[in-house]
Amino acid sequence: MTPPMRLAALAAGMLVLTACAPGSSAPPSPASPAGSSSGSPSAVRTDAAALGNVTLTVWDQEVRGGQAAQMKQLNDAFQAKYPNIKLNRVSRSFDDLNTTLRLALSGNEPPDVVEANNGRSAMGAFVKAGQLRPLDAYADVYGWKQRYPESVLRYSRYSADGKLFGEGNLYGLPQVGEVVGVFYNRAKLTKLGLEPPKTWADFETALATAKAGGEVPLQLGNLDKWPAVHVFGTVQGRHVPPGQIGTLAFGRKGASWNTTENTTAAEQLVGWVDKGYFAKGFNGQGYDPAWQAFGKGQGVFMIAGTWLLADLQKTLGDDLGFMLPPGVTADAPPVATGGTGLPFAITAKSPNPDAAAAYINFITSADAMKVLTETGNLPVAETDQQSVAKGPQQDVFTAFGTVTAKNGLVPYLDYATPTFADTLGAVLQDLLAKKATPQEFLATLEKDYKTFAESNG
Repeated sequence: MTPPMRLAALAAGMLVLTACAPGSSAPPSPASPAGSSSGSPSAVRTDAAALGNVTLTVWDQEVRGGQAAQMKQLNDAFQAKYPNIKLNRVSRSFDDLNTTLRLALSGNEPPDVVEANNGRSAMGAFVKAGQLRPLDAYADVYGWKQRYPESVLRYSRYSADGKLFGEGNLYGLPQVGEVVGVFYNRAKLTKLGLEPPKTWADFETALATAKAGGEVPLQLGNLDKWPAVHVFGTVQGRHVPPGQIGTLAFGRKGASWNTTENTTAAEQLVGWVDKGYFAKGFNGQGYDPAWQAFGKGQGVFMIAGTWLLADLQKTLGDDLGFMLPPGVTADAPPVATGGTGLPFAITAKSPNPDAAAAYINFITSADAMKVLTETGNLPVAETDQQSVAKGPQQDVFTAFGTVTAKNGLVPYLDYATPTFADTLGAVLQDLLAKKATPQEFLATLEKDYKTFAESNG
Protein backbone atom coordinates (compact mmCIF):
# COMPACT_ATOMS: atom_id res chain seq x y z
CA MET A 1 0.00 0.00 0.00
CA THR A 2 2.39 2.09 -0.71
CA PRO A 3 4.18 5.26 -0.26
CA PRO A 4 10.56 6.73 0.91
CA MET A 5 13.50 8.62 0.80
CA ARG A 6 16.66 9.05 -0.93
CA LEU A 7 19.68 8.56 0.99
CA ALA A 8 22.66 7.51 -1.05
CA ALA A 9 22.40 4.32 0.95
CA LEU A 10 18.95 3.63 -0.45
CA ALA A 11 20.42 2.61 -3.75
CA ALA A 12 21.52 -0.53 -1.99
CA GLY A 13 18.78 -0.44 0.59
CA MET A 14 15.99 -1.99 -1.39
CA LEU A 15 17.85 -4.35 -3.68
CA VAL A 16 16.76 -7.20 -1.44
CA LEU A 17 13.24 -6.73 -2.69
CA THR A 18 13.72 -8.19 -6.14
CA ALA A 19 16.32 -10.41 -7.67
CA CYS A 20 15.50 -9.65 -11.30
CA ALA A 21 17.21 -6.93 -13.29
CA PRO A 22 15.12 -4.38 -15.19
CA GLY A 23 14.21 -5.30 -18.74
CA SER A 24 16.69 -4.22 -21.36
CA SER A 25 14.31 -3.74 -24.26
CA ALA A 26 14.04 -0.20 -25.64
CA PRO A 27 11.19 1.68 -23.95
CA PRO A 28 8.38 3.09 -26.06
CA SER A 29 8.34 6.82 -26.59
CA PRO A 30 5.64 8.74 -24.72
CA ALA A 31 4.70 10.21 -28.09
CA SER A 32 3.89 6.73 -29.39
CA PRO A 33 0.87 4.58 -28.58
CA ALA A 34 1.11 2.64 -25.34
CA GLY A 35 2.88 -0.63 -25.93
CA SER A 36 4.67 0.57 -29.05
CA SER A 37 8.45 0.28 -29.14
CA SER A 38 8.93 3.02 -31.73
CA GLY A 39 9.80 6.63 -31.10
CA SER A 40 12.62 8.34 -29.25
CA PRO A 41 13.09 10.71 -26.32
CA SER A 42 13.56 13.57 -28.80
CA ALA A 43 9.79 13.46 -29.43
CA VAL A 44 9.14 14.50 -25.83
CA ARG A 45 8.24 18.14 -25.23
CA THR A 46 9.51 19.43 -21.89
CA ASP A 47 8.69 23.14 -22.23
CA ALA A 48 5.37 23.08 -20.38
CA ALA A 49 4.79 26.78 -20.95
CA ALA A 50 4.80 26.19 -24.71
CA LEU A 51 2.13 23.47 -24.68
CA GLY A 52 -0.76 25.90 -25.09
CA ASN A 53 -3.88 25.93 -22.92
CA VAL A 54 -4.30 22.54 -21.31
CA THR A 55 -6.67 21.18 -18.69
CA LEU A 56 -4.99 18.37 -16.77
CA THR A 57 -7.23 16.09 -14.72
CA VAL A 58 -5.38 14.59 -11.75
CA TRP A 59 -6.73 11.89 -9.44
CA ASP A 60 -4.90 11.45 -6.16
CA GLN A 61 -5.44 10.08 -2.66
CA GLU A 62 -3.60 12.80 -0.76
CA VAL A 63 -6.55 13.58 1.50
CA ARG A 64 -5.15 13.55 5.06
CA GLY A 65 -3.56 16.55 6.79
CA GLY A 66 0.08 16.57 5.72
CA GLN A 67 -0.64 14.73 2.49
CA ALA A 68 -3.34 17.22 1.50
CA ALA A 69 -1.18 20.18 2.53
CA GLN A 70 1.78 19.25 0.34
CA MET A 71 -0.42 18.55 -2.66
CA LYS A 72 -2.26 21.87 -2.42
CA GLN A 73 0.98 23.81 -2.00
CA LEU A 74 2.65 22.09 -4.95
CA ASN A 75 -0.42 22.37 -7.18
CA ASP A 76 -0.69 26.10 -6.45
CA ALA A 77 3.00 26.55 -7.27
CA PHE A 78 2.68 24.56 -10.50
CA GLN A 79 -0.28 26.60 -11.73
CA ALA A 80 1.50 29.84 -10.82
CA LYS A 81 4.50 28.78 -12.90
CA TYR A 82 2.42 27.38 -15.75
CA PRO A 83 -0.82 29.39 -15.95
CA ASN A 84 -1.55 27.76 -19.32
CA ILE A 85 -2.09 24.42 -17.58
CA LYS A 86 -5.23 24.26 -15.49
CA LEU A 87 -5.34 21.48 -12.91
CA ASN A 88 -8.62 19.70 -12.34
CA ARG A 89 -7.85 17.83 -9.14
CA VAL A 90 -10.05 14.97 -7.92
CA SER A 91 -9.00 13.84 -4.45
CA ARG A 92 -10.32 10.58 -3.01
CA SER A 93 -9.51 8.33 -0.09
CA PHE A 94 -7.23 5.36 -0.74
CA ASP A 95 -10.16 2.94 -0.71
CA ASP A 96 -12.40 5.14 -2.89
CA LEU A 97 -9.62 5.67 -5.40
CA ASN A 98 -9.01 1.94 -5.69
CA THR A 99 -12.74 1.34 -6.17
CA THR A 100 -13.31 3.96 -8.87
CA LEU A 101 -10.03 4.02 -10.78
CA ARG A 102 -10.52 0.74 -12.62
CA LEU A 103 -13.82 1.92 -14.12
CA ALA A 104 -12.40 5.35 -14.96
CA LEU A 105 -9.42 3.91 -16.84
CA SER A 106 -11.65 1.68 -18.95
CA GLY A 107 -13.73 4.67 -20.09
CA ASN A 108 -13.16 6.92 -23.09
CA GLU A 109 -12.08 9.97 -21.08
CA PRO A 110 -9.96 8.82 -18.15
CA PRO A 111 -7.98 11.26 -15.99
CA ASP A 112 -4.60 12.36 -17.32
CA VAL A 113 -2.61 11.64 -14.15
CA VAL A 114 -3.56 9.07 -11.51
CA GLU A 115 -2.05 7.66 -8.35
CA ALA A 116 -2.10 3.91 -8.93
CA ASN A 117 -1.37 1.33 -6.25
CA ASN A 118 1.85 -0.44 -7.26
CA GLY A 119 0.36 -3.89 -6.68
CA ARG A 120 -0.60 -6.43 -9.30
CA SER A 121 -4.33 -5.99 -8.75
CA ALA A 122 -4.05 -2.29 -9.64
CA MET A 123 -1.00 -1.10 -11.59
CA GLY A 124 -0.22 -4.59 -12.87
CA ALA A 125 -3.77 -5.01 -14.17
CA PHE A 126 -3.76 -1.54 -15.72
CA VAL A 127 -0.49 -2.26 -17.51
CA LYS A 128 -1.82 -5.58 -18.79
CA ALA A 129 -4.91 -3.80 -20.14
CA GLY A 130 -2.77 -1.14 -21.86
CA GLN A 131 -4.27 1.64 -19.73
CA LEU A 132 -1.03 3.25 -18.53
CA ARG A 133 1.69 4.92 -20.57
CA PRO A 134 5.33 3.81 -20.23
CA LEU A 135 7.41 6.70 -18.87
CA ASP A 136 10.96 5.65 -19.71
CA ALA A 137 11.51 8.34 -22.34
CA TYR A 138 10.38 11.00 -19.87
CA ALA A 139 12.65 9.47 -17.24
CA ASP A 140 15.55 9.93 -19.65
CA VAL A 141 14.93 13.57 -20.52
CA TYR A 142 13.95 14.71 -17.02
CA GLY A 143 16.75 12.82 -15.30
CA TRP A 144 14.46 10.70 -13.12
CA LYS A 145 16.92 7.82 -13.30
CA GLN A 146 19.50 10.04 -11.63
CA ARG A 147 17.02 11.50 -9.13
CA TYR A 148 15.78 8.07 -8.07
CA PRO A 149 17.92 4.95 -7.61
CA GLU A 150 16.81 1.89 -9.52
CA SER A 151 15.86 0.27 -6.23
CA VAL A 152 13.03 2.82 -5.99
CA LEU A 153 12.06 2.80 -9.66
CA ARG A 154 11.59 -0.98 -9.52
CA TYR A 155 8.47 -0.45 -7.44
CA SER A 156 6.87 1.12 -10.52
CA ARG A 157 8.23 -1.25 -13.15
CA TYR A 158 6.28 -3.96 -14.95
CA SER A 159 6.84 -5.99 -18.06
CA ALA A 160 4.58 -4.78 -20.88
CA ASP A 161 2.24 -7.74 -20.36
CA GLY A 162 1.92 -6.94 -16.66
CA LYS A 163 3.26 -10.33 -15.58
CA LEU A 164 6.58 -9.42 -14.02
CA PHE A 165 6.62 -6.90 -11.18
CA GLY A 166 9.91 -5.12 -10.47
CA GLU A 167 11.34 -5.13 -13.98
CA GLY A 168 10.50 -3.79 -17.43
CA ASN A 169 9.01 -0.40 -18.33
CA LEU A 170 8.58 2.43 -15.84
CA TYR A 171 4.92 3.30 -15.27
CA GLY A 172 4.96 5.79 -12.41
CA LEU A 173 6.92 8.02 -10.06
CA PRO A 174 6.23 8.34 -6.32
CA GLN A 175 6.57 11.39 -4.12
CA VAL A 176 6.97 9.84 -0.72
CA GLY A 177 8.67 6.98 0.99
CA GLU A 178 7.06 4.62 3.46
CA VAL A 179 8.14 2.35 6.24
CA VAL A 180 5.86 0.50 8.62
CA GLY A 181 7.05 0.72 12.19
CA VAL A 182 5.86 1.24 15.74
CA PHE A 183 4.32 4.53 16.84
CA TYR A 184 4.27 4.93 20.60
CA ASN A 185 2.97 7.38 23.20
CA ARG A 186 5.97 8.61 25.19
CA ALA A 187 3.85 9.90 28.07
CA LYS A 188 2.13 6.56 28.53
CA LEU A 189 5.42 4.67 28.46
CA THR A 190 6.77 6.96 31.17
CA LYS A 191 3.63 6.50 33.25
CA LEU A 192 4.03 2.72 32.93
CA GLY A 193 7.72 2.90 33.85
CA LEU A 194 8.79 1.73 30.39
CA GLU A 195 11.39 2.72 27.83
CA PRO A 196 10.96 2.24 24.06
CA PRO A 197 11.61 -1.51 23.60
CA LYS A 198 15.00 -2.52 22.25
CA THR A 199 14.14 -6.16 21.44
CA TRP A 200 11.04 -8.05 20.31
CA ALA A 201 10.82 -9.67 23.75
CA ASP A 202 10.93 -6.20 25.31
CA PHE A 203 8.06 -5.18 23.04
CA GLU A 204 5.92 -8.11 24.14
CA THR A 205 6.74 -7.36 27.76
CA ALA A 206 5.66 -3.76 27.22
CA LEU A 207 2.36 -4.94 25.72
CA ALA A 208 1.73 -7.10 28.77
CA THR A 209 2.64 -4.23 31.13
CA ALA A 210 0.30 -1.86 29.28
CA LYS A 211 -2.54 -4.37 29.52
CA ALA A 212 -1.95 -4.83 33.25
CA GLY A 213 -1.90 -1.05 33.64
CA GLY A 214 -5.37 -0.66 32.18
CA GLU A 215 -4.21 0.72 28.82
CA VAL A 216 -4.97 -0.41 25.27
CA PRO A 217 -1.58 -1.97 24.44
CA LEU A 218 -1.87 -1.94 20.64
CA GLN A 219 -4.31 0.24 18.71
CA LEU A 220 -5.80 -1.36 15.60
CA GLY A 221 -8.84 -0.88 13.41
CA ASN A 222 -9.27 -3.72 10.94
CA LEU A 223 -12.74 -3.17 9.48
CA ASP A 224 -11.05 -2.29 6.18
CA LYS A 225 -9.10 -5.58 6.40
CA TRP A 226 -5.79 -4.24 5.04
CA PRO A 227 -4.51 -2.61 8.28
CA ALA A 228 -3.87 -6.04 9.84
CA VAL A 229 -1.64 -6.86 6.86
CA HIS A 230 0.89 -4.37 8.23
CA VAL A 231 0.64 -5.83 11.70
CA PHE A 232 1.14 -9.38 10.47
CA GLY A 233 3.96 -8.27 8.17
CA THR A 234 5.74 -6.74 11.16
CA VAL A 235 5.37 -9.91 13.22
CA GLN A 236 6.43 -12.02 10.23
CA GLY A 237 9.60 -9.96 9.86
CA ARG A 238 10.75 -11.12 13.31
CA HIS A 239 10.56 -14.78 12.29
CA VAL A 240 10.90 -15.19 8.51
CA PRO A 241 14.14 -14.41 6.62
CA PRO A 242 13.83 -11.19 4.56
CA GLY A 243 14.74 -12.96 1.34
CA GLN A 244 11.82 -15.36 1.73
CA ILE A 245 9.45 -12.48 2.41
CA GLY A 246 10.65 -10.75 -0.76
CA THR A 247 10.11 -13.87 -2.87
CA LEU A 248 6.60 -14.32 -1.49
CA ALA A 249 5.65 -10.67 -1.80
CA PHE A 250 6.75 -10.32 -5.42
CA GLY A 251 4.97 -13.51 -6.44
CA ARG A 252 8.16 -15.25 -7.52
CA LYS A 253 8.55 -19.01 -7.50
CA GLY A 254 10.69 -20.63 -4.85
CA ALA A 255 9.10 -19.90 -1.47
CA SER A 256 6.20 -21.21 0.59
CA TRP A 257 3.77 -19.88 3.17
CA ASN A 258 3.57 -23.30 4.80
CA THR A 259 6.72 -22.99 6.89
CA THR A 260 7.49 -23.24 10.58
CA GLU A 261 8.53 -19.58 10.64
CA ASN A 262 5.27 -18.32 9.12
CA THR A 263 3.30 -20.56 11.45
CA THR A 264 5.12 -19.09 14.44
CA ALA A 265 4.31 -15.57 13.23
CA ALA A 266 0.61 -16.38 12.79
CA GLU A 267 0.46 -18.04 16.20
CA GLN A 268 2.08 -15.05 17.86
CA LEU A 269 -0.47 -12.69 16.32
CA VAL A 270 -3.35 -14.86 17.52
CA GLY A 271 -1.72 -14.93 20.94
CA TRP A 272 -1.97 -11.13 21.07
CA VAL A 273 -5.72 -11.45 20.51
CA ASP A 274 -6.01 -14.05 23.28
CA LYS A 275 -4.08 -11.81 25.68
CA GLY A 276 -6.32 -8.82 24.96
CA TYR A 277 -3.60 -6.63 23.51
CA PHE A 278 -6.06 -5.13 21.00
CA ALA A 279 -9.15 -3.19 22.08
CA LYS A 280 -12.46 -5.02 21.98
CA GLY A 281 -14.16 -4.82 18.60
CA PHE A 282 -10.96 -4.00 16.70
CA ASN A 283 -12.07 -6.10 13.71
CA GLY A 284 -15.14 -3.87 13.41
CA GLN A 285 -13.36 -0.56 13.89
CA GLY A 286 -12.32 1.44 10.83
CA TYR A 287 -8.75 2.42 10.04
CA ASP A 288 -9.32 6.17 10.38
CA PRO A 289 -11.15 5.93 13.73
CA ALA A 290 -8.31 3.74 15.03
CA TRP A 291 -5.44 6.12 14.30
CA GLN A 292 -7.56 9.06 15.39
CA ALA A 293 -8.19 7.28 18.70
CA PHE A 294 -4.45 6.73 19.10
CA GLY A 295 -3.92 10.44 18.48
CA LYS A 296 -6.35 11.16 21.32
CA GLY A 297 -4.34 9.03 23.72
CA GLN A 298 -6.12 5.70 23.37
CA GLY A 299 -3.33 3.16 23.04
CA VAL A 300 0.31 2.83 23.99
CA PHE A 301 1.56 1.45 20.66
CA MET A 302 0.30 1.35 17.08
CA ILE A 303 1.90 -0.53 14.19
CA ALA A 304 1.38 1.64 11.13
CA GLY A 305 3.11 3.47 8.31
CA THR A 306 4.96 6.76 8.31
CA TRP A 307 2.21 8.41 6.25
CA LEU A 308 0.37 9.04 9.56
CA LEU A 309 3.18 11.14 11.01
CA ALA A 310 1.79 14.60 10.27
CA ASP A 311 -1.68 13.85 11.57
CA LEU A 312 -0.53 12.11 14.75
CA GLN A 313 2.03 14.79 15.52
CA LYS A 314 -0.71 17.42 15.40
CA THR A 315 -2.54 15.77 18.28
CA LEU A 316 0.22 14.13 20.30
CA GLY A 317 3.06 16.59 19.66
CA ASP A 318 6.34 15.51 21.23
CA ASP A 319 4.56 12.72 23.11
CA LEU A 320 4.59 10.87 19.78
CA GLY A 321 7.49 8.53 19.12
CA PHE A 322 8.33 6.27 16.18
CA MET A 323 10.74 3.36 15.92
CA LEU A 324 11.54 0.49 13.62
CA PRO A 325 10.12 -2.84 14.80
CA PRO A 326 12.69 -4.13 17.29
CA GLY A 327 14.66 -7.24 16.38
CA VAL A 328 14.94 -10.52 18.18
CA THR A 329 18.20 -9.16 19.62
CA ALA A 330 19.18 -5.54 20.16
CA ASP A 331 21.89 -5.76 17.49
CA ALA A 332 19.84 -7.67 14.90
CA PRO A 333 19.73 -6.10 11.42
CA PRO A 334 16.54 -4.05 11.01
CA VAL A 335 13.67 -5.53 8.99
CA ALA A 336 10.56 -3.52 8.17
CA THR A 337 7.85 -3.45 5.56
CA GLY A 338 8.14 -0.45 3.29
CA GLY A 339 8.76 1.03 -0.09
CA THR A 340 7.25 3.96 -1.92
CA GLY A 341 3.97 5.76 -1.77
CA LEU A 342 1.52 5.34 -4.62
CA PRO A 343 3.24 6.36 -7.88
CA PHE A 344 1.80 9.04 -10.13
CA ALA A 345 1.14 7.55 -13.57
CA ILE A 346 -0.03 8.85 -16.96
CA THR A 347 -3.02 7.16 -18.56
CA ALA A 348 -2.63 5.74 -22.04
CA LYS A 349 -5.60 7.72 -23.38
CA SER A 350 -4.47 11.08 -21.99
CA PRO A 351 -4.34 13.67 -24.80
CA ASN A 352 -1.81 15.65 -22.77
CA PRO A 353 1.05 13.29 -21.87
CA ASP A 354 3.75 15.97 -22.09
CA ALA A 355 1.87 18.27 -19.72
CA ALA A 356 1.20 15.31 -17.45
CA ALA A 357 4.90 14.40 -17.37
CA ALA A 358 5.84 18.02 -16.64
CA TYR A 359 3.42 17.96 -13.71
CA ILE A 360 4.85 14.71 -12.32
CA ASN A 361 8.36 16.10 -12.72
CA PHE A 362 7.35 19.25 -10.80
CA ILE A 363 5.78 17.45 -7.82
CA THR A 364 8.80 15.15 -7.46
CA SER A 365 11.53 17.79 -7.87
CA ALA A 366 14.14 18.77 -5.30
CA ASP A 367 12.00 21.76 -4.32
CA ALA A 368 9.00 19.46 -3.93
CA MET A 369 10.98 17.26 -1.54
CA LYS A 370 11.49 20.31 0.69
CA VAL A 371 7.76 21.00 0.64
CA LEU A 372 7.06 17.40 1.58
CA THR A 373 9.43 17.69 4.51
CA GLU A 374 7.89 20.97 5.67
CA THR A 375 4.41 19.43 5.64
CA GLY A 376 5.44 16.42 7.73
CA ASN A 377 5.84 13.85 4.98
CA LEU A 378 8.76 11.53 4.21
CA PRO A 379 10.22 12.54 0.80
CA VAL A 380 11.20 9.79 -1.58
CA ALA A 381 14.31 11.61 -2.81
CA GLU A 382 17.07 13.64 -1.16
CA THR A 383 15.93 12.68 2.33
CA ASP A 384 19.40 13.22 3.69
CA GLN A 385 19.37 16.80 2.36
CA GLN A 386 16.40 17.79 4.52
CA SER A 387 16.62 19.61 7.85
CA VAL A 388 14.18 18.33 10.47
CA ALA A 389 13.75 19.27 14.11
CA LYS A 390 14.34 16.82 16.91
CA GLY A 391 11.17 14.90 17.73
CA PRO A 392 8.73 12.60 15.89
CA GLN A 393 9.72 13.70 12.40
CA GLN A 394 13.40 13.13 13.13
CA ASP A 395 12.47 9.72 14.53
CA VAL A 396 10.86 8.84 11.21
CA PHE A 397 13.69 10.16 9.05
CA THR A 398 16.26 8.35 11.21
CA ALA A 399 14.32 5.10 11.15
CA PHE A 400 13.95 5.22 7.39
CA GLY A 401 17.60 6.07 6.89
CA THR A 402 18.65 3.20 9.15
CA VAL A 403 16.53 0.52 7.52
CA THR A 404 17.47 1.54 3.98
CA ALA A 405 21.16 1.85 4.78
CA LYS A 406 21.16 -1.63 6.27
CA ASN A 407 19.21 -3.25 3.43
CA GLY A 408 16.24 -4.03 5.65
CA LEU A 409 13.12 -3.02 3.70
CA VAL A 410 10.84 -5.83 2.59
CA PRO A 411 7.89 -5.31 0.22
CA TYR A 412 4.21 -5.17 1.03
CA LEU A 413 2.69 -8.64 1.13
CA ASP A 414 -0.34 -7.69 -0.95
CA TYR A 415 1.92 -7.26 -3.99
CA ALA A 416 2.18 -11.05 -4.38
CA THR A 417 -0.68 -11.83 -6.79
CA PRO A 418 -3.55 -9.95 -8.46
CA THR A 419 -5.93 -11.29 -5.81
CA PHE A 420 -3.64 -11.40 -2.81
CA ALA A 421 -4.77 -8.14 -1.22
CA ASP A 422 -8.32 -9.46 -0.95
CA THR A 423 -7.21 -12.97 0.02
CA LEU A 424 -4.79 -11.85 2.73
CA GLY A 425 -7.08 -9.17 4.14
CA ALA A 426 -10.06 -11.50 4.41
CA VAL A 427 -8.25 -14.49 5.88
CA LEU A 428 -6.34 -12.28 8.33
CA GLN A 429 -9.65 -10.97 9.61
CA ASP A 430 -10.79 -14.57 10.05
CA LEU A 431 -7.53 -15.46 11.82
CA LEU A 432 -7.91 -12.56 14.24
CA ALA A 433 -11.56 -13.48 14.85
CA LYS A 434 -10.50 -17.08 15.60
CA LYS A 435 -12.55 -18.30 12.63
CA ALA A 436 -9.43 -19.74 10.98
CA THR A 437 -6.48 -21.51 12.58
CA PRO A 438 -2.92 -20.43 11.76
CA GLN A 439 -2.61 -23.55 9.58
CA GLU A 440 -5.83 -22.74 7.69
CA PHE A 441 -4.71 -19.14 7.33
CA LEU A 442 -1.41 -20.16 5.74
CA ALA A 443 -3.03 -22.81 3.55
CA THR A 444 -5.29 -20.15 2.05
CA LEU A 445 -2.34 -17.89 1.31
CA GLU A 446 -0.32 -20.77 -0.12
CA LYS A 447 -3.08 -21.66 -2.57
CA ASP A 448 -3.36 -18.12 -3.93
CA TYR A 449 0.42 -17.63 -4.09
CA LYS A 450 1.26 -20.97 -5.66
CA THR A 451 -1.55 -20.83 -8.21
CA PHE A 452 -0.28 -17.51 -9.47
CA ALA A 453 3.48 -18.12 -9.18
CA GLU A 454 3.37 -21.44 -11.00
CA SER A 455 1.38 -20.01 -13.93
CA ASN A 456 3.17 -16.68 -14.22
CA GLY A 457 6.59 -17.85 -15.33
